[in-house]
Amino acid sequence: LPDIMPEFPGGEEALLGYLQKNIHYPFHLVKNDVTGIVYLSFVIDKNGEVTGIKILRGVKDGEALSDEAIRVVKQMPQWKPGIFGGQIVDVQFMLPVNFM
Repeated sequence: LPDIMPEFPGGEEALLGYLQKNIHYPFHLVKNDVTGIVYLSFVIDKNGEVTGIKILRGVKDGEALSDEAIRVVKQMPQWKPGIFGGQIVDVQFMLPVNFM
């Protein structure tokens, strides 16, 4: 693990606020009561950019939820990068996105 983990601008609370503000729950899935958690992984690189986004686990019958989670993560602002041994490093991150 890095000595200092990458940080979303404003911290964890700001990350949750960003997700709440920017996620658009596809209406047809709301109507059909499709809910669940999309698990993504991505890398915060040395420049604080989000790269290598992958779906680890999606929601049954909810591909549009995975697409929406990817869209929002791709648009994230630059993070403060992680540090290990005094060096700025790439850090893999896992993020659950809850659709309820």
